[in-house]
Amino acid sequence: MERIRLGISACLLGEKVRFDGGHRLDRFLTDTLGRFVEYVPVCPEAECGLGIPREAMHLEGDPGSPRLVTIRTQRDFTERMLHWAQERVRELEGEDLCGFIFKSDSPSSGMERVKVYDDNNVPRKVGTGLFASV
Repeated sequence: MERIRLGISACLLGEKVRFDGGHRLDRFLTDTLGRFVEYVPVCPEAECGLGIPREAMHLEGDPGSPRLVTIRTQRDFTERMLHWAQERVRELEGEDLCGFIFKSDSPSSGMERVKVYDDNNVPRKVGTGLFASV
């Protein structure tokens, strides 16, 4: 049986790529679905050079074009992430993927209802992660 190819947020496969050096292993994805799927793992933050571990980030500003900013030091990585994401999506187009499994709530990979913080630092679940949006 030929396995379908899916892109996936690398942390869901148990790769220790999250900001704190951890992962979000999902056993259904690895043990159950994994028998039928060939995964192509992607970690936007690690792959665009932000390192592991790294300072936690969130989205802020206009929900239609949010900024990716570190929480403590307020470093803005929006342009870096968007540039990397555009290049990576071009690469992934050649991978013959049938779909992509994104990590929910991630400021880079969340598909929907990602928190975007306003000028008063109040979050609203109205955003899409920067990589997912590309």
